[in-house]
Amino acid sequence: MKLGIVGLPNVGKSTLFNSLTKAGAESANYPFCTIDPNVGVVTVPDERLKLLGDFYHSKKVTPAVIEFVDIAGLVKGASKGEGLGNQFLANIREVDAIVHVVRCFEDPNVIHVDGSIDPIRDIETINLELVFSDLEILERRIAKVTKTARMDKEAAKELEFLQKIKAHLEDGKLAITMELETEDEEAWMGTYNLLTWKPVIYAANVAEDELADDGASNPHVKAVKDYAVQQNSEVFVICAGIEEEISELDDDERKMFLEDLGLTESGLEKLVRASYRLLGLMSFLTAGEDETRAWTIKIGTKAPQAAGKIHTDFERGFIKAEVVNYQDLLDCGSYAGAREKGLVRMEGKEYVVQDGDVILFRFNV
Repeated sequence: MKLGIVGLPNVGKSTLFNSLTKAGAESANYPFCTIDPNVGVVTVPDERLKLLGDFYHSKKVTPAVIEFVDIAGLVKGASKGEGLGNQFLANIREVDAIVHVVRCFEDPNVIHVDGSIDPIRDIETINLELVFSDLEILERRIAKVTKTARMDKEAAKELEFLQKIKAHLEDGKLAITMELETEDEEAWMGTYNLLTWKPVIYAANVAEDELADDGASNPHVKAVKDYAVQQNSEVFVICAGIEEEISELDDDERKMFLEDLGLTESGLEKLVRASYRLLGLMSFLTAGEDETRAWTIKIGTKAPQAAGKIHTDFERGFIKAEVVNYQDLLDCGSYAGAREKGLVRMEGKEYVVQDGDVILFRFNV
């Protein structure tokens, strides 16, 4: 999974990126200190893996990973070359979802490019730049399809669809809010790679003392949540400064630190949950003496396709999946114990894999 982090300058974006990835992207109190898009790979926190790794005394425990791309602070006019320009928007065309960091804290010591705190204005500034960038992509596609549309019915249908999206964006709306009417429209939309078609997770960045109640007392957070509901987006509340402190601690210290703040999970854990929810993802597990590992798949994936995540041969030669729920396995104390109780099942090609399944695939190529 690949997530692109966007936001105006000085909203806490690079601070959050640093803390999530410990990659050390430079963060300073002025716009454009992030000149290159920074990329960091983060392991997905998953308690089940540690428990299963201990259970099997695995030599290696391999979590799922998320790749974060940190885009330099966008400003009004970025799509026309203002600030550092549109080149950075190209870096997020390949991501699965956009994490939009929004400033919801007041601090006279940290300047805001527009001089005041207004998260909805900030969101709409960024969205407008994404819309402009998408319109450029559409113009190029329209020019290409127009050439063949006179002679080709399929191209004529696509041209009509392109004009429809263009009109939608010119109204200031995001592509993701557009209702698609046919399978063709869905297929075409999937190939355009529009930024405003990507799902969005808003990271509402609050002051430290507003974190314990999840920003409930902050009117800016409420505004962002109300806005997100209309866009079918996710929101999670963070304090980027606290995340930076958490990132310096080991596991035991982190747990104590979070407890002292009245928190049950870090911002990274909140973000992972929000992104898995938004993208309809889950994890199944493989476990043994050599390696215990998490594999990320779409909810609703059938056993052969899940096997294909491990290796294409597993999918091609799929015979059966030997499945047990990870908690059942731990509760029984051994694989043999789980089998005796009838908790290990043999599943075929139509089995829909469930979150937390521990699977051994049988295949023959």
